[in-house]
Amino acid sequence: MIFEPINNIYNKDEFLEKILLYIRLVEVIAERNKLLIPETDEVSSETLQELVDMGVISGNEDLKLLKKTVGVYYNRFISCVEFYLAHKQLYGNSLDKLNNKKRKELQQKELLSNKPKFVDFFAGAGGLSCGFTQAGFRVYFANDFEEVCVRTYKYNHPELPSQNVLKEDIRKIVYNIDDYIKEDIDVVVGGPPCQGFSSANQQRIIDDPRNELYKFYIEAIKRICPKFVVMENVKGMLSVVDQVVEDYHNIKIIKNNQEFTYDISYRLLNSVNFGVAQSRERLIYIAVRNDIISSNKVTPEQIFNEIEENCKRIKHFNLDDALQFISPLEAPRIKGMTETDDEKTGMKVTYNKYDSCGNDYLTSINQGRCLPYVFNHKARYCSDTNYEIFKRLAPGEDSTSPKIADIMPYARRNGIFKDKYYKLFGDRPCRTITAHLKMDCLSHIHPHQIRSITPREAARVQSFPDDYLFLGAYLKTYMQIGNAVPVLMAKQIAKIIKKYI
Repeated sequence: MIFEPINNIYNKDEFLEKILLYIRLVEVIAERNKLLIPETDEVSSETLQELVDMGVISGNEDLKLLKKTVGVYYNRFISCVEFYLAHKQLYGNSLDKLNNKKRKELQQKELLSNKPKFVDFFAGAGGLSCGFTQAGFRVYFANDFEEVCVRTYKYNHPELPSQNVLKEDIRKIVYNIDDYIKEDIDVVVGGPPCQGFSSANQQRIIDDPRNELYKFYIEAIKRICPKFVVMENVKGMLSVVDQVVEDYHNIKIIKNNQEFTYDISYRLLNSVNFGVAQSRERLIYIAVRNDIISSNKVTPEQIFNEIEENCKRIKHFNLDDALQFISPLEAPRIKGMTETDDEKTGMKVTYNKYDSCGNDYLTSINQGRCLPYVFNHKARYCSDTNYEIFKRLAPGEDSTSPKIADIMPYARRNGIFKDKYYKLFGDRPCRTITAHLKMDCLSHIHPHQIRSITPREAARVQSFPDDYLFLGAYLKTYMQIGNAVPVLMAKQIAKIIKKYI
């Protein structure tokens, strides 16, 4: 579940992060309604039960330990729980993700649904999973090695029991995958890291040791035997597509006295054609099991044809579509202020003052919902030099612009760092959002404001809904967002596959 009882926590920082998130969610709505939260440290019987339902404590005997662990935030936390219970009508289901009892109810409902099931390896923050769930799939199991990604994934996917979101190296779980996956799975999805594409003289580049995780992904497919496989990777993997196809064609699985094999196809697809406000090319592989090919009269090539035909009916969007209906911000000018919330530079959790469906793009990514919160909209620190560079550049200009020649820190290396600074066009799809944004964000300067884009703006460009919260340190939110598969791209692929399950 989302909370472990206070007497059983192994990571105090993670526990505190969720307590502070709860506090902020309650306070934002109170502020919006101009209501004061009375301060108290008295725990009523109703509040005690709520804390138990949340999973924060097991009973009254844990309150002393809770107070010691939460420290200076204890009174504020208890006061917020009391306030929430007295004003539930203001909050709807906005606190359900932080309540173990509510999550369990949702999981039971999901378990009884007849949705097709999928497994997500190398799940990251959950872009692929978000798209597949929006398309009507049920996630059965997810895995990633990065702790902050697993925390983000768990929070945003309350329909999946937390024990089914595993922080572990795939190499350590693939050979006992039956311990985690005990049902037939319709689709396996994932983007295994592949890096060894530079040794063109090798006969089998895909066998480069740097591509070991890809081999374990193949091994997982052999052991799970799904009906469909979706594998996502970088454009550079085009150099080994024939070898990947060969590997899939070599899969032979004996299950229930029947032999299963796979046919596979691939396409280089651009997220902009899926209604995403970003030009992002990704190599997508789709494999289909032989019995599904036979019974449902479908091939991987046919699925791709349908995907591309469907894309012709989807409206294209530009960066400005993603940047509308969100608060303008100023970049912090003092170092060390990135994690500090304020009105001018932004907040991790703030009330949504705008229409979350203010244009067609926002309606699409937010699924037509009216969302009370905006998450992760916080501007990044900007030095005096960078502030001046941001101000001088026009959209489309980069490090080689004569406008900044006198103050350009990397002038001698412009040939290498041409895109070190780049101001985005608002009236075009955004350039690719990458995990490298965690380094400095200088390559993604806001087209209209003197700052780089915020994590929330990057998430919108990746077509994440505004209520998809990225947990962890500020800079790690950029990494999680940049590594993700655009949600709408995953959703459209999933919708076509679903027709044949």
